[in-house]
Amino acid sequence: MDERSVDTAGPREERADTATEVFLAHRNLLFTVAYEMLGSAADAEDVLQETWLRWVGVDLDGVRDRRAYLVRITTRQALIRLRALRRRRESYVGSWLPEPLLTTPDVAEDVELADSVSMAMLLVLETLTPTERAVFVLREVFDLDYDEIAGAVDKSPAAVRQIAHRARAHVAARRPRGTVSPEQTRGALEAFQRAVETGDLQSLLDILAPDVVLVGDGGGVKQAVLRPIVGADKVARLLTAGLPRVPDGASLHPAHVNGHPALILRVHGEVDTVVAVRVDDGLVTGLYAVRNPEKLSHVERETVVSR
Repeated sequence: MDERSVDTAGPREERADTATEVFLAHRNLLFTVAYEMLGSAADAEDVLQETWLRWVGVDLDGVRDRRAYLVRITTRQALIRLRALRRRRESYVGSWLPEPLLTTPDVAEDVELADSVSMAMLLVLETLTPTERAVFVLREVFDLDYDEIAGAVDKSPAAVRQIAHRARAHVAARRPRGTVSPEQTRGALEAFQRAVETGDLQSLLDILAPDVVLVGDGGGVKQAVLRPIVGADKVARLLTAGLPRVPDGASLHPAHVNGHPALILRVHGEVDTVVAVRVDDGLVTGLYAVRNPEKLSHVERETVVSR
């Protein structure tokens, strides 16, 4: 072997090892950034692959803040993908819901993080433009300064401040009513599960808020409501009417999905439906039922989200 190749390979391997070490140290953070921007775990994983391919080509000696640099790459790649996804979702069959994640129970301890990855909040973020969404996520969830965000979205810091203000007002007008304790959510979820399993219409009406919304996502593959159902009476009657059609071998189990208590329906051991639940003032105000099989792979194992 050429002696010169040995000499040059050493530093090159060291740089590769350092790049890998830094990337892995921030991987959960980068995934969370991408997921909150895209609402899709599969697409977030693809963004991380693109981020990695660009990161290994970076001269690390010239990078002052490696975390910020990685977030910038991830944000840019997520923006490219988000714009493409927007066009695809226009032809989606029925309502579109984010891809659910089975998360660890301790996520609920970080109230802001749990709120930011909740189904309800991700649906609010869908109403922002791609740039507004990126700015809101990076500023409000990950607390990046305006200069860092400006580099990630290719805007001036002054423009980013204006976008952040606009996005914050937009989200505030549409976000869920307030923070709910895990205990309160768990209690309402248990009551809801009992009512569903017994088929007791009155018990369902007692736990559903008058303006409860049920959203289903079958992706045109599985049967689901095509439009949101609003109102306790309509939702309760729809649920009780559907119970006789639940096949034998079905079981309903509580789980932590997107940082909040939820229910997973399994049929013969296979995940059939994930029902994320929004609770306000002790009543169920939102039911988000994901049935599209392409979106259910990330509830078979826990996904770590972090800030």
